[in-house]
Amino acid sequence: MTASMQDHQLRVPQLLEHAARHHGTTEIVTAWSDTTVTRRTWVELAGDARRLAQALEHLGIGRGDRVATLAMNHAPHLIAWFGAIGMGAIVHTLNPRLIDEQLIYIVNHAADRVLFYDGAFEALVDRLRDRWPTIEHFIRIDGTGSGSLADLIAAQDGQYDWSEGDEREPCMLCYTSGTTGAPKGVLYTHRSTVLHAMAAVAPSMFDLSAAAVILPIVPMFHAAGWGLPFAAAIAGAKLVLCSTNEPALLARAMADEAVTHSAGVPTVWLSLLACADTTDAFPQALRHVSIGGSAAPSSMIARFEAAGVRVAHIWGMTETSPLGTMGQRPAAWPTMDEDERLSLTSRQGKPPFGIELALVDDAGASLPHDGVTPGRLRVRGPWVIRRYFAAESDVADSDGWFDTGDVAIMHLDGTMQITDRAKDMIKSGGEWISSVDLENAAIGCPGVAEAAAIGAIHPKWGERPILLVVRRPASAVTSGEIRDHLQSHVAKWWLPDEIIFVAELPHTATGKILKSALRDRYAGSLANA
Repeated sequence: MTASMQDHQLRVPQLLEHAARHHGTTEIVTAWSDTTVTRRTWVELAGDARRLAQALEHLGIGRGDRVATLAMNHAPHLIAWFGAIGMGAIVHTLNPRLIDEQLIYIVNHAADRVLFYDGAFEALVDRLRDRWPTIEHFIRIDGTGSGSLADLIAAQDGQYDWSEGDEREPCMLCYTSGTTGAPKGVLYTHRSTVLHAMAAVAPSMFDLSAAAVILPIVPMFHAAGWGLPFAAAIAGAKLVLCSTNEPALLARAMADEAVTHSAGVPTVWLSLLACADTTDAFPQALRHVSIGGSAAPSSMIARFEAAGVRVAHIWGMTETSPLGTMGQRPAAWPTMDEDERLSLTSRQGKPPFGIELALVDDAGASLPHDGVTPGRLRVRGPWVIRRYFAAESDVADSDGWFDTGDVAIMHLDGTMQITDRAKDMIKSGGEWISSVDLENAAIGCPGVAEAAAIGAIHPKWGERPILLVVRRPASAVTSGEIRDHLQSHVAKWWLPDEIIFVAELPHTATGKILKSALRDRYAGSLANA
């Protein structure tokens, strides 16, 4: 039987064409660190992307070649994305906060041929230039002048037809952070990227429309900015990009541009709320906040909700493009009391259509979704990894399941709740302690800005929790006060054996607390107890 429907390939440039054709005058705003603001429309951005595609072809870049970016969030970075993808190349986003050895490995492993970089990273580029032998063209992505992205664009006429091809061709390459072993590349396809963006705009996900004003705090180099630039193009939304995550700059951009939607990790939101406390400048237009990377403390959720902002946890990872689940409000939300709402919002949510979740034990046997039994979280779907870039075997099993490394509970209503990373769980006397729950309880104590719980080696119990705490400015909160607070929030045997005050905690480039560094330094602190 002959199919009766048209069979169109799903390609990323179609997203940009849709935004330019139907929402052409909507703005893409960049707030720069020097307080200047630049504006482009979707139709202007599409024209610049076409000219960049022409320029890359004139440089000899071809289909499947890797084009790297070492840049923060701004419109020129987005032009580089669409321009390179539109001519058939693969955009490889580099994390500028990785150590030199990781950046050397990643670039050489990917065999990048072009590097677009921010002027702020010029010293880094100069330092590593000779260690990146595959890169033939180093192009300043911001600013002007000879050899810059602006210079390349200006030399072209923009009369360019986007490269066509199969929707399963690759379009973006993102590497995992490499906290254990060498970083691994995740190769997104046109199809997976478009499907991910289509899912992201749904009311139960990021809830985007042409009326939305989106400020992604998450860096564009982290899992394609959680796919928000692509989702914004589908929705025809106004996009606001900040070239740094400095709280005052974010707060000013949110106020000036009437930002309605934003997304980032808890540590960034903590800084932004602290800025609002000192300046009395809470973003008044904000209506939807997506929080990922780690669980948000209940005190943060309560503050946003009290201001009329919907808070939704997002769970995902580089290997899931990254949207895996999003917090959702059920039909019974209006009749729920405050504690019920807070409990539900604190969970990581439900998957969009296309994503499946499962829990298994260490032997791989299925576990019930009963709201009680924790297990290793597995995921599969059309934007979930099958094999790492340049690997010789699949990382997903024969049924498509990918082991996330997270420990989770599945509730009876289908909501997923992360209890910990498998490697971050603390096993004391044969029983498990959730570092996430312990940290969130500690952050609820007045005077605590940040907290991290890790397992320290103990001669009797195997491991016992210790808590690293950063005080709020001008706070003199004591370990006794924190312990008293914890006693009413966690089991007595969860109480940390030691509370250590530190000036700061180490973070990854996206704001997650770097537990591996803390374990390296503090895991032996109780060994002789």
